Amino acid sequence: MPAADENSKKSITYADAGVDIDAGNALVAAIKPLARATSRPGADVDLGGFGGLFDLKRTGFRDPILVAANDGVGTKLKIAIETGRHSTIGIDLVAMCVNDLVVQGAEPLFFLDYFAVGKLDVAAARDVIAGIADGCRDAGCALIGGETAEMPGLYKSGDYDLAGFSVGAVERDEILPRADIAVGDILIGLKSSGVHSNGYSLVRKLVEHAGLDWNAPAPFAANQTVAEALLTPTRIYVKPLLAAIRATGGSGMNGAIKALSHITGGGLSENVPRVMPKDMGARIDLSSFDVPPVFGWLAKTGNIEPTELLRTFNCGIGMIAVVSKAKVDDVIAKLKAAGEEPMIIGDVIPPTGEKSEAKGKGEAWAVKYEGKLVL
Repeated sequence: MPAADENSKKSITYADAGVDIDAGNALVAAIKPLARATSRPGADVDLGGFGGLFDLKRTGFRDPILVAANDGVGTKLKIAIETGRHSTIGIDLVAMCVNDLVVQGAEPLFFLDYFAVGKLDVAAARDVIAGIADGCRDAGCALIGGETAEMPGLYKSGDYDLAGFSVGAVERDEILPRADIAVGDILIGLKSSGVHSNGYSLVRKLVEHAGLDWNAPAPFAANQTVAEALLTPTRIYVKPLLAAIRATGGSGMNGAIKALSHITGGGLSENVPRVMPKDMGARIDLSSFDVPPVFGWLAKTGNIEPTELLRTFNCGIGMIAVVSKAKVDDVIAKLKAAGEEPMIIGDVIPPTGEKSEAKGKGEAWAVKYEGKLVL
């Protein structure tokens, strides 16, 4: 008989196909203590089960409504991947989800992540998930599970994608936005930490257009490289906002805070109207806050018109609260006590036919806008 083909005798494994089960197990072992450190009432985190458990009764809600949000961080990921800086991108992921919960008045309860990669690098993946755990602790929610998907052939070497899912709860009678927003209510702005996690396709294009390397000194940030500045994590507003809501009457009809708007994709121009009644608008005084230098650099590098910048980026304001005029001072005091630097940036108006007028002035990247944004 002819000799058997030696190749036909070889047993092919999952690892031969590009999926390393042992690496996946090593990652789970590495991240278990990170997840456990996010435990909170309702979740004694212990990864490894088929699903994450949460005991809603232990949270003390009377009549809770669950609120869910999921998101990603867009092409900001490309900067982390290309520079090997993975430790803060997970904070962005959590922020994008939990900030969308708190604007409904909800307290974030738990978080799950989805990490997809072509070839699993345990050290890089651990750094990413360490950032997720940091974000969860900042938001007060538990990291109760997730999925790591190693998919050879779907992502090129070194690339990965991230998605997050979070659930929070709010009392049924305290859901935001409220229906009693009225003409004369005040808009309070909270500062962003920079670009946050929106508009990075344009940001990356402008960095390339300017001929900058990620490791070059950032022209808009002292003592930082371009990558370091642009990877500054998205701010998580949960704890200061919940503290202010609870200290000023809750988010029910007797509370001072009537609505919150997370300034994400669509910038100031498109996110504030999302919380406004159909028969009312908002007027933002563009001279009431400073535009951080990174936005001035983007505007000048790309010759971006003010209206385009305002509908693409947060321009320095990451969150806006709509507050009863009579209670503004109290809300500002409570936000300051929680470590914020709140600013009155506008008010609620009836439909008047007013037009937006946005003009930029300034030297170098210190752009200051004048005029008004009518929404």
